[in-house]
Amino acid sequence: MARCQVDYAGRLTAHLPMATRVLMIKADGSVLVHSDGGSYKPLNWMSPPCTLRENTFVDDDGVERLEWTVSSRAGSKGPGDTLRILLEEVLHDSAHELGIDPGLQKDGVEKHLQEMLAEHPGTLAPGLTLVRREFPTAIGPVDLMCRDGAGRAVAVEIKRRGEIDGVEQLTRYLELLNRDPLLSPVRGILAAQEIRPQARVLATDRGIACAVIDYDALRGIDDSEHRLF
Repeated sequence: MARCQVDYAGRLTAHLPMATRVLMIKADGSVLVHSDGGSYKPLNWMSPPCTLRENTFVDDDGVERLEWTVSSRAGSKGPGDTLRILLEEVLHDSAHELGIDPGLQKDGVEKHLQEMLAEHPGTLAPGLTLVRREFPTAIGPVDLMCRDGAGRAVAVEIKRRGEIDGVEQLTRYLELLNRDPLLSPVRGILAAQEIRPQARVLATDRGIACAVIDYDALRGIDDSEHRLF
């Protein structure tokens, strides 16, 4: 916990003026800046792979300052992003080993959806084939990693209800996956039984496809060929 100023430079620029915040450095290399509001979402962050350098300097008033510079690895799309955190006062500093996380235990319906879509990925998009379930990344597993008919990678995130949080989660996965030259370009599909209009608009804006899943039809209970309507 520290009073800090945060400046981000990359595809866009962002500034957080001096205030008290929570700074989190995770074992996977990610750095997150949290405030006391905004639920679980950080105000700004840097996803791995990235490097953190600590530097002390004397400002114009003769005061010694501490600054963290977090830099992402430069890639084919640009020189990389930089997060600079100027620490005015450190209020609390602690480190904890969390150990190996057992992973998220999904509820029955969502887990069953993943199993069924893994068996029938072509229901999401024509020509889609499964590469792996629970494809690992540094920030968590992607539900399904697939290939389309042209052999391009497709990341699928599965939810019971598709909301903005699901789009944000898939966006973070895609940002990380597209840094891998063996996978890039990777496109995304948000699959859910219901997708909220706001989530669909945001997904479309980010180039993410949406797929509405008919759970009963997928289980073979509801056969559309025998419907009157």
